Amino acid sequence: MATDQQHPTGQYPTALGTSTAEEIHLLGHDLAGELMGEVSFGELAFWLVAMRRPSPGELRVFEAALVALADHGFTPTAIAARLTYLSAPESLQGAIAAGLLGGGSRFLGVTEDTGRFLADALAAHSGDLPTDDAGWDELALAAIRDRRADGRLVPGLGHPVHKSGDPRTPRLIAIAEESGARGAHLRLFEAVGRMSETALGKPLPLNGAGVCGAAFADLGLPVDLLRGFALLARTAGLLGQLAEERRTPIANDVYMHVDRHAVYHADDGAPD
Repeated sequence: MATDQQHPTGQYPTALGTSTAEEIHLLGHDLAGELMGEVSFGELAFWLVAMRRPSPGELRVFEAALVALADHGFTPTAIAARLTYLSAPESLQGAIAAGLLGGGSRFLGVTEDTGRFLADALAAHSGDLPTDDAGWDELALAAIRDRRADGRLVPGLGHPVHKSGDPRTPRLIAIAEESGARGAHLRLFEAVGRMSETALGKPLPLNGAGVCGAAFADLGLPVDLLRGFALLARTAGLLGQLAEERRTPIANDVYMHVDRHAVYHADDGAPD
């Protein structure tokens, strides 16, 4: 958050990275001598945002969530990246950026939306947090109904492919439990799943993007930055998609199939 704090003229304070002609320091440590070969990329990513090193249990949950978000097949983000690479093979960064720009309310952005929804519901709750499933269910039901009363969808519920259950969800919850990191956000998220039929008239599965948001929030990561972690994970997936596109191209087939099946239809300008 921006502040009005004043700094001496010509100085730009940072707790992240600095360098001289001889050394590079990151987070107060010598990059080459203390971090390289000693700290995993996942631990560093957590540390850079939280400004603290995660515990072994927290790191396990964090990296499991990153793995869960890395790739999910031919999603719109992957297709966008492949088609952009087809159009501009000289611009790998453009293809990756095209895929990342598709991270919104339907894909990837659900991670942040869910974390924020759960955090807001917990912040609005007065009194002690529930100690049993019945109490969490009551809190979840109220949160769902408040959300729907505002005309908004409940993030983290439903999936276009995994209609009967997203396999990532129970696995990440189990990892969090084993790691001592299953906190209030995950418990409320689980209750949202249990109460979806009561509140919405039909059972909806808890999706993987949503459970990652709940897990990230339980790790104490800022909810307004959670989409960044989803994009971090998906960057690895998109790089894999582009590597495969180079080995086994499909983008031109996708383009030609759509182009050859385009049918003219007069548009009267009226909304659907």
